[in-house]
Amino acid sequence: FKFGSLPLPALGPANFEKSYCEPHRNFPVHSRSSFIDCYFRSKEHSVNCTAMADIRPNHTIYINNLNEKTKKDELKKALYAIFSQFGQIIDIMAFKTLRMRGQAHVIFKEISSATNALRAMQGFPFYDKPMRIQFAREDSDVIAKAKGTYVDRPKKHLLAKQAAGEKRKKPVPSRESKKARVDKPAQNRPAAPAVEKVNPPNKILFCTNLPEETTEQMLSLLFNPYPGLKDIRRIPNRPDIAFVEFESEGEATVARNALNNFKITPSQVMHVNYANK
Repeated sequence: FKFGSLPLPALGPANFEKSYCEPHRNFPVHSRSSFIDCYFRSKEHSVNCTAMADIRPNHTIYINNLNEKTKKDELKKALYAIFSQFGQIIDIMAFKTLRMRGQAHVIFKEISSATNALRAMQGFPFYDKPMRIQFAREDSDVIAKAKGTYVDRPKKHLLAKQAAGEKRKKPVPSRESKKARVDKPAQNRPAAPAVEKVNPPNKILFCTNLPEETTEQMLSLLFNPYPGLKDIRRIPNRPDIAFVEFESEGEATVARNALNNFKITPSQVMHVNYANK
């Protein structure tokens, strides 16, 4: 085997090194391949591939049953040393979180390299534990980006953590604060929004809250699109109000429904009601 620059004892038990690695260290490539085939046909390291049959070959192999006591950096270097013989490795991912401990992903540039690595290294005694290898269920992000098939995944765990944090931050009202709200004097409570009083319908509309610069021509532009416009009357010294008359009550209602609360300026809203009879 070609183990790179790492010392062999770091990759497995000493008895494996003596009984398998040393006698075959200088074998030609084809002999080493034959040795690998024979080695993994043995009963002790036979593999049931039925569980992997439904996962298509891809660039990434998933390895588990790794020694959980191995440091992350040491693990990645050792994995690179034993898997680089099968082809170019793009990345090795190993994590030390409780959920991902004892697992790793090795991403190859070529699918054929991943396939050969899976077949050859299945059950290999690595840090005193036989590796269990299968193809990853989907392409790694780096491969997906290279293929142009990458889709950003929602980070569910981050969203859940954020939601939990917000929930914790929200103060729980105490019994005293609830009682204080109940006993709060009416004058201190926020007033309910005033309900606009609508006069009985008629054919004359009463416009209020007009800007001082509003002219009759401006009002004409607003109301002219609505059928039946008859007259617009302004009140001397009251630029904020106007009366708009239509031919019929129905036509006045159409215009009122359309223009009530219309923003004449970005900060000023026109109110349109029926005039008092």
